[in-house]
Amino acid sequence: MYNFLLEHILLPLGDLINGSSYIKQLKLWRKIDTYSERDLNALQIKNLQAVLQEALQNVPYYKNLEVSSEKEVNLNDFPIIDKNIIRTEVDQLISNRYQKKKLIPYSSSGSTGTQTTVYMTKQEQSVLRGILTHWWEWSGYKIGKPIVQTGITPQRGFLKTIKDKLFRTIYINAFSHTHDQLKNVCEKVQRSSNFFFAGYASSLNVIAEYAIENKYNITSKGVISLGDKLFDHYKKNIKKAFKAKTYDTYGSNEGFMIAAQDDLDYYYMLSPHVFVEIVDDDNQPIKDGEIGHIVVTRLDCFSMPLIRYKIGDLGVKLPIDEYPIKRKYNYPLLKKVVGRETDIVLLPDATKLVVHSFTGIFEYIKEIKQFKVIQNDKSGIIIEYIKSSTFEETALKRAEKELRNYIKDNKFSIIFKEVSSIASSKSGKPQIIESRLKNE
Repeated sequence: MYNFLLEHILLPLGDLINGSSYIKQLKLWRKIDTYSERDLNALQIKNLQAVLQEALQNVPYYKNLEVSSEKEVNLNDFPIIDKNIIRTEVDQLISNRYQKKKLIPYSSSGSTGTQTTVYMTKQEQSVLRGILTHWWEWSGYKIGKPIVQTGITPQRGFLKTIKDKLFRTIYINAFSHTHDQLKNVCEKVQRSSNFFFAGYASSLNVIAEYAIENKYNITSKGVISLGDKLFDHYKKNIKKAFKAKTYDTYGSNEGFMIAAQDDLDYYYMLSPHVFVEIVDDDNQPIKDGEIGHIVVTRLDCFSMPLIRYKIGDLGVKLPIDEYPIKRKYNYPLLKKVVGRETDIVLLPDATKLVVHSFTGIFEYIKEIKQFKVIQNDKSGIIIEYIKSSTFEETALKRAEKELRNYIKDNKFSIIFKEVSSIASSKSGKPQIIESRLKNE
């Protein structure tokens, strides 16, 4: 009954007053979920052509391209852009049909050291909000169900406070968990089995670890991960603490809701909303199944079209011949998101070690509480670590032995450095690997 009141009366009224279309978008994506592969492909092509035509005709940055707008436009005729281009050419990337001062700014976290700001209309913002809620629905969530949400805007303000009350949301700061805060949340959710969790993977893990350590008996309806990397040991802790499956999502604050999990370990890419390319270091396309740079084009934003945006992440598309016979939706599949472009260790033979190469080892070495890998050059790495209460020197030897299974070059140095604290990235998110290589 409460869900009906929200979805059919209060929220549509809010959309009418605000000039947004949140509920309309939510219903649209429920419908798109039922499309056939053929219909999804056709819709993606249609949306792609519309946004490319808009760019060529009305966006200053693209108007000088030697591309005809009177025929089907080839995406490859457009240059790949990056965060630096968005920062320096932001005004040239906004369509002449819109006024910048009337658009809504969206800023990235700046976790790579470069913060970017993009702009969109209320309608384009509604697309993102509709998709986000719909992804949550894949976990079984319905609007109005009690939910614990972690995020980075603890100062909620009037409108956000009203939203939290309507959506029955307990909102907590994702990157600054106090004992009292964690205790309060765990005691509240322990009294009910109707709660969902949604938020940054790292903060969900902190809550889970606290619940396990203090023996809280929590049964959640579902857990939605967003914002940062969902490591395997996070998933194990969350499942143990909340007795629920974790549904991972992948997007960016520049206005992309790229992919999410449901019935598979793979990620469904929202092809009518985003066109995803995977390219090598020279920006050339690579085969599905190979790791490369993720390049995205948003297909439903015309005020500031972002075309072939190199988002700063590495990922792998699943080859079509490996698609499961039975899957819930007909969207194309992303095999995995490896992480940031700086989340790799490069060996002298050009082999790349990703975050999981390290977390898969250290999650079993309980004597080390926290670690971070730093690479200054291709001759070796430094591993900063914080001791646990059970630390023994043999733990370092075990870690190095396991790492040598990946690192065959004995000249490649592995130096362990004990520290009292490990700083997070500028966004507040944990950073397992910090690569300081330049143009390697």
